[in-house]
Amino acid sequence: MNITTEQLFDTARTHNGFTAEPVSEARLRQLYELMKWAPTSANSSPARIVFVTSPEARAKLLECVSPGNVDKTRSAPVTAIIGMDLAFYDKLPALFPHADARSWFLGKKEFADTTAFRNSSLQGAYLILAARALGLDCGPMSGFDHGKIDAAFWAGTEVKTNFICNIGHGDPAKLFTRSPRLSFDEACRIV
Repeated sequence: MNITTEQLFDTARTHNGFTAEPVSEARLRQLYELMKWAPTSANSSPARIVFVTSPEARAKLLECVSPGNVDKTRSAPVTAIIGMDLAFYDKLPALFPHADARSWFLGKKEFADTTAFRNSSLQGAYLILAARALGLDCGPMSGFDHGKIDAAFWAGTEVKTNFICNIGHGDPAKLFTRSPRLSFDEACRIV
């Protein structure tokens, strides 16, 4: 695989519409197998992902997104719901076996929740980069009702939704003009 910075960053765009070309289950499994190796603190790996592909699941999801996100979500062959397992530390004996990392979080809800949010956000970003590396386009968004998505897709679990991301083959006709970004001097300091 020969991946370029253009593919990941320079020419990659946030897509608002997608073609009808499907994304296979095999491709979604490949995407996960790629993104799972990226780092998280104490290898916590708190992200849990639901890949919404079926008409029934899509109908449930569309009831949860903001009106401005309905059409773009409807057009995507896949929407990934990136959740955060608030009890991620229960997996640490297997994921971080060289220390008793579970004890670092057990009974420390605020610390555990902050760790779950931060690291599932990182994993969601890794998912976007992995998708781009595999030639897919993404449209991440946060315009949805968290409670509704949690009830529809994570009921009975310790998982809460972080954000959602449409995945597929972007329709270039639906792209907006690229928005500007802050310059190095506006966003960074070297001390």
